[in-house]
Amino acid sequence: MSASNNKTVPTKVSVSAYIAAIEGPQQRKDAAVLKSLMQKVTGAKPVMWGTSIVGFGYQKLVSARGREVDWLWMGFAARKNALTLYLTCDLNLFEKELKKLGKFKRGVGCLYIKSLADIDMHALETLCRSALKASQVSKKEK
Repeated sequence: MSASNNKTVPTKVSVSAYIAAIEGPQQRKDAAVLKSLMQKVTGAKPVMWGTSIVGFGYQKLVSARGREVDWLWMGFAARKNALTLYLTCDLNLFEKELKKLGKFKRGVGCLYIKSLADIDMHALETLCRSALKASQVSKKEK
């Protein structure tokens, strides 16, 4: 991975320690499930990005201003009010899949989920696979 001015970069922090330190027991359990799911989908080992994002794989991205950064294929973070899933693609491409997902909020490339109990896990796995494919990530960059 190349150095960049990006503040969110891979670290040596333990993913297991991060998950174990999540305050709410349900959110901690959900984070462990997401870790397994995203590892299965990407084939990449989890790595902490910054202090709070569990990321899987990476690729080089070039911003509209021409700035090149390394960024995760997908990942998640346990935030105070919800789990944030970073799918690194335009979720507008997946309206059909999103309708099957369950209860969530969203941004352009992020999902905000209060509890995985509100989510169809098969639909989530399908969405993660589709998002990974849409981002045109080369598995060679792991």
